[in-house]
Amino acid sequence: MNGTPADHAAFALQGNGFDTLHLQRRATPAPVGAQVLVRMRAASLNYRDLKILEGRYAMPTIRPLVPLSDGAGEIVAVGDGVDAWKPGDRVLPIYMQGWYDGPFGRQPHWRGLGGDVDGTAREYALFDQQDLLAIPDTWSFAEAATLACAAVTAWHALVPVGGVKAGDTVLTLGSGGVSVFALQIATLNGARVIATSSDDAKLARLKALGAAEGVNYRATPDWDRAVRDLTGRRGVDMVVEVGGGDTFDRSIRATRDGGQVLRVGDLSGGVDPSRITVERGVTVTPIVVGSRAMTAEAMHALAAAGTRPVIDRAFPFHDLPAALRHLEAGRHFGKIVIEF
Repeated sequence: MNGTPADHAAFALQGNGFDTLHLQRRATPAPVGAQVLVRMRAASLNYRDLKILEGRYAMPTIRPLVPLSDGAGEIVAVGDGVDAWKPGDRVLPIYMQGWYDGPFGRQPHWRGLGGDVDGTAREYALFDQQDLLAIPDTWSFAEAATLACAAVTAWHALVPVGGVKAGDTVLTLGSGGVSVFALQIATLNGARVIATSSDDAKLARLKALGAAEGVNYRATPDWDRAVRDLTGRRGVDMVVEVGGGDTFDRSIRATRDGGQVLRVGDLSGGVDPSRITVERGVTVTPIVVGSRAMTAEAMHALAAAGTRPVIDRAFPFHDLPAALRHLEAGRHFGKIVIEF
C-alpha cells in the first residue's frame, strides 16, 4: 500500500478502568470495495469517552474497543469501489457511521465510533467512503478532529431543533467542548448568549468568544435567578443543557415560558432519560449528536465565518491516558486533543 506499514499502534480498552487501557500493535488493514484507509493525524476527547472507559455509559459498548469517536487524518489508500476520494485527501470520519441525513433513528446499519465499533485512537483506520467528509483547508488536523461529536451536537441542538435566530437568548453551561461550540454557533446566528462557569477567568474567556453576560455559579448558587434577572425576569429562549441532575431543574427555571431545554449531555448524572416533560410550556428535547449532513453544515458554517475550534491542550498520542485524566479533572476550556 505504497509505503503503509505492516502494523501500527492502537489503544485498546479491554475492560473497564484506566488499568485496562493498553497501547498495542495491530496489523494495518487494506481497503477493499468502498473502503478507505485513513492515517489518523489527530483525535479529540469527549466526556462520553470517560463514561465508556469507566463502564458508566448508557449504551452497551464492545470489548476490546479502540476508544474515541472524533478524529481527522489523510487518506493513504482506497478500495477499487471508491469514487469519492483519493490518497492525500484530508478527511474526518463522522461520529455516527451510517446516519447520513434525516431524523435520528437507530437503524441496523448505524454504528457509533468508539462505542459500537472501534474509534479513532489508532494510527490507521478503515472507513466506508460515505462515512467521511473533507475538512477545511484552513483548519489543522487537530482543529478538524474536535468537530464530529461536540460541534455537531451543539449544531443539532441549536439549529435543526432549536431554530436559533437573531434576537434569541441562549444559555450555555460551563466551558467544555459542547458548551464552547454552542456559544460560537449561537453568536454566529445572531443570538445573545449568557454563559455560566465556576471560574471568573473562564467567564472572561467566554465573553471574549462572544458571550454577552456571564454568571459564576459557584459565587451565585441561585444562578437560575441571576439568569432571569439578566433577561428582565423573562427567562432565556433556550438552554444547551449539559450538566444533568446538578443543573437540570435550574435550567428549566431559567427558561422562559414556552422556551426550550436542549438536553445534550448528562455530566453529573441523575436525569431520567425518559423525563421528556412540558413544564410552563418549556419543552425538553434530548439531542443525539447528528448526521453526516449536520456535520457538513456545522463545519461549513464555522469555517465560512472564520470561527476556529477552541483547543485547550494537545497531548502526544501515546499520552492518551494522561489526556483522559486531564478531561476527568474538568479544568479544561474547549477541547482536548491528541496528535499522532
